[in-house]
Amino acid sequence: MATKKKSKDTKTTIKHIISSESNIEHRFVKEAEELKKMVDLFKKMGYKVVLTQGVYDLIHGGHAAYLDAAKSYGDVLIVGVDSDELTRKRKGPNRPIVPEGERIKMLAHLRSVDIVTLRHIDSEIGDLIRLVEPDILVVSKSTKDFDYKMAMEYKDVCGKIVSLPPQGVSSTSARIRNLTIEGAEELAKEMNKIIQEFLYKIRKS
Repeated sequence: MATKKKSKDTKTTIKHIISSESNIEHRFVKEAEELKKMVDLFKKMGYKVVLTQGVYDLIHGGHAAYLDAAKSYGDVLIVGVDSDELTRKRKGPNRPIVPEGERIKMLAHLRSVDIVTLRHIDSEIGDLIRLVEPDILVVSKSTKDFDYKMAMEYKDVCGKIVSLPPQGVSSTSARIRNLTIEGAEELAKEMNKIIQEFLYKIRKS
């Protein structure tokens, strides 16, 4: 009886996923076991499954265009998102700027994204690929620590591997640098103002 109920729940979840509504409670799949069941059912229904993964920090138009392009290769797009801990490990102690909960919500609201799942710090880059066994694995040419050559190591569990160029004129790293520069300029202005006021007081005294 319990097995039948789980199967029904998975089918109901899939119904919500392929609808036009955001349905984040269904699109965000936490457990690997549940994700595997859903992927298997999608494939059984004849859907072509596409997988991509990354940080998706400070989501911008380039991210949206990249995900649109990824979705165009199949029917169901699964996005693996690096957790906050994994992002710090890959990108450094000051990343991510946006916490994982918000990044997941933003991705779930994008029309091209069907399922979002979280990649944890103890996950290897290939764990999600081996779990999903996607018809299409999409990688970005701008991702230095997992490029097309590295992705080819998983060709035996993927139908096809596609490498996409960056879809935006500004990367997340570039945006962060700009914010840092702007912040430094504002700080410099304030410091200069304080110094000038201090010097003026000294001259008067």
